[in-house]
Amino acid sequence: MRWSFIDVPAAIEKTAVGKENQILSSEIEPSGRFPVVDQGQAFIAGYSNAEARVIRDGLPLVIFGDHTRCLKYVDFPFILGADGTKVLKPRPDLFDARFFYFALLSLDIPNRGYNRHFTILKERKVPRPEKEEQQKIAGVLGLGQRAIEQQERLIALTTELKKALLHRLFTQGLRGEPQKQTEIGPVPESWELVPLGSLAKVGNGSTPKRDNEGYWKGGTIPWLNSAKIHERFITQADQFVTDLAVKECHLPRVKPGSLLVAITGQGKTLGNTALVSFETCINQHLAYAQFTTARVIPEFVLWFMQTRYDHLRSISQAGGSTKGALTCGYLKTYPVPVPALGEQREIADMFAALDRKEKVHHRRCASLTDLFRTLLHQLMTAQIRVHDLELGIEQI
Repeated sequence: MRWSFIDVPAAIEKTAVGKENQILSSEIEPSGRFPVVDQGQAFIAGYSNAEARVIRDGLPLVIFGDHTRCLKYVDFPFILGADGTKVLKPRPDLFDARFFYFALLSLDIPNRGYNRHFTILKERKVPRPEKEEQQKIAGVLGLGQRAIEQQERLIALTTELKKALLHRLFTQGLRGEPQKQTEIGPVPESWELVPLGSLAKVGNGSTPKRDNEGYWKGGTIPWLNSAKIHERFITQADQFVTDLAVKECHLPRVKPGSLLVAITGQGKTLGNTALVSFETCINQHLAYAQFTTARVIPEFVLWFMQTRYDHLRSISQAGGSTKGALTCGYLKTYPVPVPALGEQREIADMFAALDRKEKVHHRRCASLTDLFRTLLHQLMTAQIRVHDLELGIEQI
């Protein structure tokens, strides 16, 4: 049976939701009795105790972000975020509400930045199979969406576990020994604080002139900028310079296993650290610590520096070095805790295992997301029909 298609405005009905149900962003709290749903990427923006604003009738509803294009299916009492939220209720005589949400999700709404997008949505049409098929399609897509959400929860749990372990292990260690107070806070009594400059050669790089083809064209020597610092373990370069650039620009060749630190940067870049696994050159926005002693394991130092991210950023803005930046001179004096090598290795191995686990969840999440998008497109365009899928009714 061929499907009919209905204009979005004809597919929805007026709701009783009004300004009295909305809450300003400044009024949203981190906890409270009622969830707040707005147009942001996070499903729940926060909470509020403003019971008079709660939307309880007419559920489920679909929220469309006029600025963000985010779509959310809401089947529980909630308070509405005030900025750019459109509340859509599909006509119950025409649509299963969850199917309607997925149908909107399948539409191509071009990104116009922080402009309005609802006018574009109103120009679109949505498919209308029979109600029974709508419900089965929504069930299948719901399974896919829940699988993605499960992986996202596992990623969040692993990330939180890593944060908790970072704090605990770098203040208490693994041996349960007494602590001592130091300039970086409490550390196990047997750990020694050593300046980074006593453990490694510290310096930074530069950027060869872009208009000099002799520095870039046909280059084979890796060159990194601060955009790569977010990878934590850098295994490949995206840009390369020539031998001429290295010679004439006096670029240092940073050895494998060196720690890189973002000493300037916008957003969350400044203060980030990573280890590089190959010999490379770097730009002036990165510093390197090339270890010169076997007293420390590079991975251990990397994980310690992850705990110092906020401190490094605060120092860069507070006159501990030049404003808005760190200096190599400051990094040379930066205290690094040094336990016995065996304890360093155990701690580094624990975080390596958590890192591998996190990457597995990210890969699974990416694969499930790709599968969901393909399935969404094929089901909403009738390229495959839900009754052709080998799924039992108990699964949907």
